[in-house]
Amino acid sequence: MSGDTVLKADRLHTVFEVKSQHQERALLRAVNDVSLTISEGDVLGVVGESGCGKSTLGRTILRLEEKAAGEVLYRGTDIFSLHHKEMKQYRKKMQMIFQDPSSSLNPRKKVISLLKQPYKIHKTGSDAEIQERVESLMQEVGLNPRHQRRFPHQFSGGQRQRIGIARALALNPEFIVCDEAVSALDVSVQAQILNLLLDLQQKHKLTYMFISHDLSVVEFISTRIMVMYLGKIVELADKVELMANPLHPYTKTLFAAYPVNDPAKRDQKKRVVMGDVPSPINPPSGCHFHPRCPYKMPICEEKYPDITEAAPGHQVACHLFNK
Repeated sequence: MSGDTVLKADRLHTVFEVKSQHQERALLRAVNDVSLTISEGDVLGVVGESGCGKSTLGRTILRLEEKAAGEVLYRGTDIFSLHHKEMKQYRKKMQMIFQDPSSSLNPRKKVISLLKQPYKIHKTGSDAEIQERVESLMQEVGLNPRHQRRFPHQFSGGQRQRIGIARALALNPEFIVCDEAVSALDVSVQAQILNLLLDLQQKHKLTYMFISHDLSVVEFISTRIMVMYLGKIVELADKVELMANPLHPYTKTLFAAYPVNDPAKRDQKKRVVMGDVPSPINPPSGCHFHPRCPYKMPICEEKYPDITEAAPGHQVACHLFNK
């Protein structure tokens, strides 16, 4: 970790009431007892299969979803204890880059209007100052300010994501959640956006939570990596440590499913049979991964493992490492 604690989540739960297959009301525990700390300068990569709670965790941390239990502290302040006006001030410091720029940008508004909106909402700056800031933002993210009167559909996917990044930067935040920020883009465009995010981080001293299902993207941008499965943290470590020494069977399975770039080594790659992801409405007893785990023990079906420190700074939730 690089500096002071920016954000801390303690035993955080996010629960949704849904209708089950038989039209009965059931509880979906999207985020289940998650505790984490993010320090200044960190890029915490959050990885896992679709439906594991990554995006819901990011939205709950920004209070875009309401918690069921636990707390989220932003520089020591519990954001869920704040009233609307107080929370509005914290919105300046905490922003989000959404997955799909096509749906997160209002198609009826021109870029200039989209980028002016944060200043209008927070009543920051005169019209001339806002106009100057909008043009500066567009240049900063690699867009031509002369195109500010175009609509979102007149831009490419990568350019629309740059608009989303510019909007997130408008109020000079400290912490940004990047929710699958490059998953909808071509690989070549992904690289450009990732490099832009890293440049902006250095320039503005930003702290990121970077959510993705793509291990190569997470490996490139992160300083630490957190692996989630069915709403829970199963492993958390420094990037270099986790890539070199994955401990949890689920993390190993994710890495084994990782594409091999060298054609000569593809025949050496182990075949992975993962089975189906259990329903988050009715997860398995004990360790949620045990029905798919090749190292399953009797205790795995009975008790969920505690998160333990298997090595300095390397946390894992697995009975194989519980003493």
